[in-house]
Amino acid sequence: MLPLEIKKGIYWVGGIDWHLRNFHGYITQRGTTYNAYLIVDEKITLVDTVKHYMFDEMLERISKVVDPSKIDYIVSNHVEMDHSGSLPKMLAIAKGATVITSPNGEKGLKRHFKKDWKFKVVNTGDSLNIGKRNISFVLAQMVHWPDSMVSYIPEDKLLLSNDGFGQHIASSERFDDELGLDIITEEAAKYYANIVLPYGMQVGKLLEAASKLDIDMIAPSHGLVWRKNLGHIIKLYKKWSGNACDNKAVVIYDTMWGTTEKMAFVVKKVFEEKGIPCQMESLQKKHISDIMTHILSAKYISVGSPTLNNGMLPTVAAFLTYMKGLAPKNRVGIAFGSYGWGGQAVGEIEKVMEGCKFQVPQKGLKIQYVPDEKDLAEFKKKIETVI
Repeated sequence: MLPLEIKKGIYWVGGIDWHLRNFHGYITQRGTTYNAYLIVDEKITLVDTVKHYMFDEMLERISKVVDPSKIDYIVSNHVEMDHSGSLPKMLAIAKGATVITSPNGEKGLKRHFKKDWKFKVVNTGDSLNIGKRNISFVLAQMVHWPDSMVSYIPEDKLLLSNDGFGQHIASSERFDDELGLDIITEEAAKYYANIVLPYGMQVGKLLEAASKLDIDMIAPSHGLVWRKNLGHIIKLYKKWSGNACDNKAVVIYDTMWGTTEKMAFVVKKVFEEKGIPCQMESLQKKHISDIMTHILSAKYISVGSPTLNNGMLPTVAAFLTYMKGLAPKNRVGIAFGSYGWGGQAVGEIEKVMEGCKFQVPQKGLKIQYVPDEKDLAEFKKKIETVI
């Protein structure tokens, strides 16, 4: 339960959630961390807290560095309960502490907790002197909540980035060079795809603001602290925030009697013949949050469903609802499916894709009943005209 000094006088004092497997609908196979940072200066400052049930773990770490009751400031970069859940307990101990937050942060914290704590509201450009250090603030509205902000300590070249640059990983390692970069990158991509993707424009503005700062460490609210691979993750965030796509494909489908699955493998074969890497994703086998990780950088999004009760299968509808909310852009959509009589599923998929502003160059890609080789060959020719 030891704290870890990430910079001279700045300690990681967060909580490690080894057993978390679902983060509001996002599957977290590797668990997560709730990162809180303690700054020991003339004014002792805690940046963010942890989920409520990890309070004792955080408090034990803080207590190994300072008397928690002596904390002067608690910076709340984000209202969401995985960051602010322990605020009431912390303020019951640090009774004289002032909560530093954004204008929307103050509103959100008051709505969440119904408490009239001592608040100090900050905006972009404001700075808080805590002794040898100053903490500057940049509002990061809608990255990914209206109250979000980041904190920067120029004397330490440290950006406390809140949800930006995060990953859901529970580990005893604290830094990006202590755990495999491939694992961290995979989880950073999954985190972006499932949480941050709709807010690319806002992320772009934050990246522009951060580019003017002298930074040699980024400490997010979840996962590993970036100290060696800053250029790597910043480059990826620039790509993702611009909805830049690689020339690759994802085929997502569900099937009742196997026909739609046969069609899915035909689509995959066409991509492969054209030299385009293709990921196959069965909605019976793969969780939608894992599928979104592949969609993050794929140009071609192919979705297949048979028709059930004049519509698509519920698994496909659920996936499309989830994807639409995350708003990937600049994609090419391919809808396909089998049917017995009505055949409405394909049209419904196309409608969602068009609502997402995807290009849908070929419509009505459906096969009735059980296809023979001739049916699949004709279907293949139609797919070849799209790619």
